[in-house]
Parts: sequence; C-alpha cells; structure tokens
Amino acid sequence: MAKKVSVIGAGNVGATCADVLATRNVASEVVLLDIKEGVSEGKAMDIMQTATLVGINSRVTGVTNDYAATANSDVVVITSGIPRKPGMTREELIGVNAGIVKSVVENVLKHSPNATLIIVSNPMDTMCYLAAKISGLPRNKVLGLGGALDSSRFKYYLSQALNANPNDIEATVIGGHGDTTMVPLTSLATCKGVPVSQILSKEKLEEVAAATKVGGATLTGLLGTSAWYAPGAAAASMAESIIKDQKRVIPCGVLVQGEYGEDDMVIGVPIIVGENGCEKIIDFPITDAEKEAFKASAVATRKVNQILKDTGVL
Repeated sequence: MAKKVSVIGAGNVGATCADVLATRNVASEVVLLDIKEGVSEGKAMDIMQTATLVGINSRVTGVTNDYAATANSDVVVITSGIPRKPGMTREELIGVNAGIVKSVVENVLKHSPNATLIIVSNPMDTMCYLAAKISGLPRNKVLGLGGALDSSRFKYYLSQALNANPNDIEATVIGGHGDTTMVPLTSLATCKGVPVSQILSKEKLEEVAAATKVGGATLTGLLGTSAWYAPGAAAASMAESIIKDQKRVIPCGVLVQGEYGEDDMVIGVPIIVGENGCEKIIDFPITDAEKEAFKASAVATRKVNQILKDTGVL
C-alpha cells in the first residue's frame, strides 16, 4: 500500500528530513509544506533533481500553505517555528512557537485525522505536550524528536572518545530535550556489547555526557543557528520506523502515564516505534543516580509546560 509522509516547515530541518525520506525511499509520496511562497516548491524540485543520481523512487512535492495537499498522510513531521540563535535556550522559543504549532496541528488533522505526529519544534517536550493535548489523538500517535536526536549525538561523542565506529555503539538519552535536562545513560552504553564503563574512565564518561547535553548549543554557536542534518535525519528515521513497521527501540518524547514515575507530561523515554507509533514504553534498568537525574528533568520540564497554562494556550 502506498504510504505518505508530510513535512510541515521547509527550513533546514524540514528540507533535510524530506531529503532523507526521499533518498531512503521511505514513502511513495513526500509533501513539503511551508508558509513562504516558493520555498517548499523549490526545495522539493531540487530534491527530485537528485533522483537519478541517488536512486530516489519517491515523489516529492512542495506546496505553500495548502494543507489539502497533505491529506491522508500516514505520518506528519512538524518542524515549524523559529530556530535557536546563539545564546538562546529552547525554552525562550515557547511564546512564538506554541501558537505556530497549535495552528499547524489543527490544520494537519483536518486532512489527516489518523496520522501519527512527530514533533520537532522547540521547546520540543512542551510543544509535543501541547500537540498531544489539543489533537485528541491517543498518546501513541504523538511523538517527540528529542531522544532520537540526543542519542545520536551521544553515540557520536562516545565514538570520538573510543575512536570507534559510531554504528558499533548502543547508547540512549532519556529525559527532557534540553541542555540541562537530558539524561545520557552512561551505565547502559556499550560498544560491540562491551559496556563503555569498562573502557573509558569515569571522568571521560562524564565529559562525554556533558558534551552530549550541550551538543545542540555547541552547533548553534558554530553555525549561528540550530543544527539541521542530524535533527532532520532523526525525524526521518522515526518516520521510517513507523511507515515500515520496523519496531525499532528509539527514545522519543511521549505522554507518560505513570511510566518512570511521571504522569501527564511528555518526556523522553525508550519506546518501540512501529506502525502504531509508540507501541510500548520500555522500562530500562537505570541506576539510582540516573533515576534522580530523570526526576529533576521532569520537574524542569513541568515548569516549562506550566507556561502554556499560565498564558492560556492550554
């Protein structure tokens, strides 16, 4: 059966996501939508002109603010919103991006009421919480990018420390998608099945975890804006696991209902991602210190969520 993925927002992250989806032939149809005239159309055309070069069989189209073109999408990736600038926190984006995300979700669901939503917009956990609350969708159908991206960065920093192939590394980040709230699970990280704690010193592992936490801010400082290759690819990998029912274990933001001791909030936890979105939340055996860090992350995330309520968005 033909599958369709729509990407809302044709900025750097959205366009990269669409490109990865097309290059990997994840869906037969990929729609790229943006509010700026010509941007999504131009980027879709540019992607399609690589078809004979990289073996694309998907059809990528771009539209300007025409949500009818996204009708009957199986997955919708929402990247809309303003990106971070150097010195900005993700939380500082909440005022502008909350209104954007709310409007996008409402428009998307008019045409694709059964779609699974992947939220990329920052502050991601809070924007995903907003989408989960206003969409009326079951919690398995609204996922946040955070953990997928942060875990990829964690693997990168571990591979640098180990001088190893990052594809040989298994590592997970849970908690909020924030510079101070994410929780790299150093206790469970492995390289070819060997715990990295047996290879790297405690001090080096702490250094890797710290670098992971500010991985986004590091790139923002270098680039002058938010990163896009890894975020776009991470969102595409989540969509691929849904479209192809791969049932991959991916840490994602999801509305927890008692899992990991938290309730009524979106926070990153390891889940099985398949055709039904979040098919199961997995209870990883984490250390007491990691449990405390996760709890602190939840407290900080709730404070940001409260802004939605204080400002009347929710």
